[in-house]
Amino acid sequence: MNRMTIPGLVDAAAAHHGERAFLTVDGTRRTYAQTRTDAATMASALAARGCGPGDRVAALLSNRVELIDLVLGCAWLGAVVVPLNTALHGRLLRHALDVSEPRFLYAEEKLVARVAEVGYEGQVWATGSPQAPAPGIEKALDPYPSRPGDTAAILFTSGTTGPSRGVRCPHAQFAWWGRNVADSLRLTADDTLYTCLPLFHTNALNTLAQAMTVGASMVVDRRFSASRHWQRAAETGATCVYVLGAMVPMLLAQPPRPGDRAHRAWRGLGPGTPGPLWKVFRERFGVALVDGFGSTETNAIIGSVPEDCRPGHMGTVRDGFEARVVATDLSDVPDGTPGELVVRTDQEHAFSSGYVGERTLDPGSWRRTGDRVVREPDGWFRFVDRVKDCIRRRGENISSYEVETALRTHPDIAEAAAFPVASELAEDEVMVAVVPRAHCVLDAAAVARHCAAELPAFAVPRYVDVVAELPLTETGKVRKSVLRERGVTAVTWDRFG
Repeated sequence: MNRMTIPGLVDAAAAHHGERAFLTVDGTRRTYAQTRTDAATMASALAARGCGPGDRVAALLSNRVELIDLVLGCAWLGAVVVPLNTALHGRLLRHALDVSEPRFLYAEEKLVARVAEVGYEGQVWATGSPQAPAPGIEKALDPYPSRPGDTAAILFTSGTTGPSRGVRCPHAQFAWWGRNVADSLRLTADDTLYTCLPLFHTNALNTLAQAMTVGASMVVDRRFSASRHWQRAAETGATCVYVLGAMVPMLLAQPPRPGDRAHRAWRGLGPGTPGPLWKVFRERFGVALVDGFGSTETNAIIGSVPEDCRPGHMGTVRDGFEARVVATDLSDVPDGTPGELVVRTDQEHAFSSGYVGERTLDPGSWRRTGDRVVREPDGWFRFVDRVKDCIRRRGENISSYEVETALRTHPDIAEAAAFPVASELAEDEVMVAVVPRAHCVLDAAAVARHCAAELPAFAVPRYVDVVAELPLTETGKVRKSVLRERGVTAVTWDRFG
């Protein structure tokens, strides 16, 4: 069996690690050997319901064992799994189903009504019903001979700047994720990986591959809780944790507790952690956050390791990848100059094959990432902004990321987002939304003064909104499109008002 496919990864892990603990999720515990059996019998259960190789099976399931069974069972059968964000409903759910065109859909019982409301006409299975496929109820099926480049999953982008797009992810992409991130995090069979990120997202799905690559244990929780995160890390015996987006400032915004360091975790994967928070996080929680660059469309291209991190930097280019920083005409820019990151790989099928409905991309082609970065002269990369989030004011390009980093150095700010709004001068004005820490009162004028001490004058926000919370995706990314659409309101503070 080809080890660069998901069934090959499952089979090899079972052969090497057998009765070792692999997975704990939703009250269910599985060994590596049991996981192989469950994948084979889940494939058989799917086949008994009319599903076959190449069929697409959507899932509207939260972090529960049924979703992992479906992911591995579809891969064993040669079908394509389509994990959907459980927050989707109405127009956005209809869009995802129209794009992915699944023949079958497996949903939590409480979410089935949403599927009916959007007019889905395929076969629907509800959790807990006799019709729902489950491992162990049919004879084990031999694995379909999938190739490394065959599509294993369609994963949807977050859609923070536009409609979500379905990404065709081949089998080998998952296998490479497992190898690359396990190496970056220095994972071994003695580790326990703890994630509470959603399994419809690349990060959590690929944690499965990381664990199988080295024989580690993995614990999946239903959702992120800032107040209970370190308690759960201690209870699960975690040695490695996974955090994204706003999770780092949310954890730091919690009041200090005796349990902040009463756990075994000593490193974590924390892409995009603002530089000023890295040392604070390590000193308080005892966890070194490993940064890096990867995306649903690509792989772990740029990264660091626990023993060599540089706060505010993503890392250096990993073996098997190339990265350039380019201008709008795709010409290379000098080191130290912001530009768009473009990447390619010689790891076979480590990148997606493209978006659903679009042409298949050459596996070795350069890919545009939509991220503005700086390459330092010594080869370390620093994230600047999403290209679409760049703010243009008075002829200057302003990084919303750098404005947000400055805001987070304010002792009373828990979370922050910077974004452009229309200016009378046909460019942008800088607007920020800030969330105060618990029991703190924020004065908008004081926030602007703080920014003036941290930022060049052209980057100081004109508009400030103090809000109770920011609109987030299920993976902790700020939905800036919502903030931009809301824009300046009657309660927004105006520096020039």
